[in-house]
Amino acid sequence: MTPFLNGVAKAMATAFAPAGPVLEVGSYQVDGQSELINLRGLFPNAAEYTGIDIRQGPGVDRVASVEKLPFADASFGCVLAFNTFEHVQRFWIGFEEVFRVLKPDGVLLMSVPFHFRIHNHPSDYWRFTPEALDVLLDRYAMRLVGWHGPEKRPANVWAAAFRERAKAPSDAQLATYRQTLTDHVKGLPSKPWQTFKYSVGQVLFGRRPFAQALDHNAWGSRLSQAA
Repeated sequence: MTPFLNGVAKAMATAFAPAGPVLEVGSYQVDGQSELINLRGLFPNAAEYTGIDIRQGPGVDRVASVEKLPFADASFGCVLAFNTFEHVQRFWIGFEEVFRVLKPDGVLLMSVPFHFRIHNHPSDYWRFTPEALDVLLDRYAMRLVGWHGPEKRPANVWAAAFRERAKAPSDAQLATYRQTLTDHVKGLPSKPWQTFKYSVGQVLFGRRPFAQALDHNAWGSRLSQAA
């Protein structure tokens, strides 16, 4: 979890206010990241919040795999999966399992890295483009897909996917989502020296090699419906 993605989670939870119970997939809180990765505080009204991971540890209520969730159909109003599916060997099964345990009016909130180093927990298998999330989530009635950084080489990709009986996000909710994320990005610490360095590099060698660094706080998103 990065400071930017923490803002994405906050923006989606604030704007769309999904109902509980909440299931967090990949809830293990990595040492030194507890302030960023602890998402429970974003759902103060959820009567039940369950965090699962394939290993026991901080933030984990139950050891389980998203490829075989130990829950009944339609058990949760919201499923969270932030920077998790890149670690799931059979990710397509995981997506099916999430859909199964979501209530018909449930919402999935998730993110995945794209332009990022290979990392463990326990292994790193996959990368997903915005178009990939559109395809994987096409069973949902509506989905909001976003990206962080240059659109053609994003650092991260995220989505809010709404099942068939979920209320479609209103214009006011979408405005809240955009404003909350915009305000969060403005509050992120800047590194003037790095910005200057990459700006000089852009003049000398063109923008493309430095696009991700220059656009490290840029983002975009689009809303689409099931065909």
